[in-house]
Amino acid sequence: MSTNQYADSSFWCFDTLFMPQQHPARDAQDTFFLLDPAHSDTKKIPRDYLNRVKDMHEHGGCGSTGWQYNWSVEESTANVMRTHTTATSARLLYSLAQEIQMTGAFRPRRFFSIDRVFRNETLDATHLAEFHQVEGLVADRGLTIGHLIGIMKTFYKQIGIEKLRFKPAYNPYTEPSMEIFGYHSGLKKWIEVGNSGMFRPEMLLPMGLPEDVSVIAWGLSLERPTMIRYGISNIRQLFGHRAMLGMG
Repeated sequence: MSTNQYADSSFWCFDTLFMPQQHPARDAQDTFFLLDPAHSDTKKIPRDYLNRVKDMHEHGGCGSTGWQYNWSVEESTANVMRTHTTATSARLLYSLAQEIQMTGAFRPRRFFSIDRVFRNETLDATHLAEFHQVEGLVADRGLTIGHLIGIMKTFYKQIGIEKLRFKPAYNPYTEPSMEIFGYHSGLKKWIEVGNSGMFRPEMLLPMGLPEDVSVIAWGLSLERPTMIRYGISNIRQLFGHRAMLGMG
C-alpha cells in the first residue's frame, strides 16, 4: 500500500471508517490538527461516495441505524496528521471497489504497509506521539475471525513472539474487533501490540464493494513487539532522541 501521505482529511482518516464525528478519538486531545491548510478541498472527494458516507452516518443501512446525527461536510474536511494507516486502507478499498465495478470481476487481495502515524499521546515507557504502524488487510469471500487469529499467530511466531492473548474490543469500523496483547517478560506484564477485526458493512458498502466480500484487517505496533523481542523496557530507547544507536 502507498502510505506516503502523512497529513490527510478527516474524511479519509475517520468518516470513511464509519467513525462518528463526535467520537473522542477525533478530539484535539488525541489528534494533531493542521493549522495551514486547516481544511482540504471537498472537490478532491468523490461526490457520490461522500454522499453515501454521509447517508450511512445519518441513517444507516444494511440493517444498521447509523449514528443518527447531522453529519458535517466541514468537519470531514478538517486536515489532521493521520492517527493510523487505516486511512490508507480506506483509500485502497475504495479504489478496489471502483475496479470491480468497471471490470465486473473480483479476485482475493492481500495488502500490507509499515509507516508512521501520529497521536497526541502522553509520552511514557510504552507510548509515543510519533510511531510506526504495521497495516494489513485481506479481502475475500467467506473470511472469519478465525482466519484473522490464525494470521496474527503466524505473524508473531515468525518474529519470535508466541505468548499472545486476544481480547474482544470495540472499534467503530470493525465488528467483531480484537485487541492483541504480547507478554513482556522484562516488564512482567501483558502489553497491547495491535488492534484488528473485520471491517463493518457500514464502511465497505458505501465504497461499492460487493455485499459478499469480507475484509479482515489489522493495525499493529512496530515498536512494542520489538520491545518484547529484545527485552527493552522503554519505547523511547527505540525511536526518538533517546534512541540507542549502538543497539544490535
